[in-house]
Amino acid sequence: MSNNKQHKDVLLAIGGFALVVVIVALIGWLTLGNKEEVVQGEVEVSAYRVSSKVPGRIAELRVQEGDFVRCGDTLAILDAPELFAKRQQAESVEQAATAMDAMARAGARREQVTAAHQVYLQARAAADVARKSLERIERLLDQGVVSQQKYDETKALADAREAQAQAAYSQYQMAENGARREERLAAEAQMHQAQGAVQEVGAYISETVQIATADGEVATIYPQVGELVGTGQPIMTIQQMDDAWGTFYVRETLLGNMQMGSTIRAYVPAFDREIEMTITHIGDAGSYAAWRATKTSDSYDIKTFKIKARPVASDDLPALRPGMTLVLK
Repeated sequence: MSNNKQHKDVLLAIGGFALVVVIVALIGWLTLGNKEEVVQGEVEVSAYRVSSKVPGRIAELRVQEGDFVRCGDTLAILDAPELFAKRQQAESVEQAATAMDAMARAGARREQVTAAHQVYLQARAAADVARKSLERIERLLDQGVVSQQKYDETKALADAREAQAQAAYSQYQMAENGARREERLAAEAQMHQAQGAVQEVGAYISETVQIATADGEVATIYPQVGELVGTGQPIMTIQQMDDAWGTFYVRETLLGNMQMGSTIRAYVPAFDREIEMTITHIGDAGSYAAWRATKTSDSYDIKTFKIKARPVASDDLPALRPGMTLVLK
């Protein structure tokens, strides 16, 4: 009788243990087996960096982090005294080139033309006298009064006087006509080159005043007043808060109905509410993304995809801040 009781107690204990195991397994299957996959993402916004083409020292910062700026607002002013010295040099070169171009176009002064004409008249008169002397010597030579040598000397002198008259006439014509076309074109080209140098320096000087190229919020200011910044070094970052989206990294096994243009609902813990978002981009996240093998043998990689989604309601845009958490279930 005692043995039968002990046997029943053992059977009851085994049955109770089995029942507990079944209940635990059922609870685990109901809770863990049907647990939703959670994908965490974050809010991102468009941003651009403000930087200068020229090096300089920060003379003034017109904004602070968190300020909202509009396109055309002055953000910072740089001090670059070397540029103003270069502008003065370029302007001096431009003035000299402009004067040379004006002189080439105007030609010689009236006094120079008159002087060249007088020189020509003198040379012409001397050439005429030498020619008449040659004619007399030539007649005397025919009569045998003078020698051949005297004739040759007189002829050489007459030819020289004629050549001098021709040269003086050429100088007179050059003064009358002014500079050659090629010289005028060269002077004009030098003037344009000098003007271009002035414009270039002016463009660099305009870079000392940094302005906003689009509306946005000042996110980060890097240098302080008095610090030097180099060419292309960022001065501040402007975030365009009206251009926000969510970025998620999703394993391909969880993509499901996530297609381009489809709508998803994302939970925003910061506001404790859900918002509707439209998928605008699906792309491979790259080989560096996390992956998980489906089997221990004959396994294959599960790729991770980068998904971008934008809020459907425009009212949600001002509320979203970069870095906020988004949750997909």
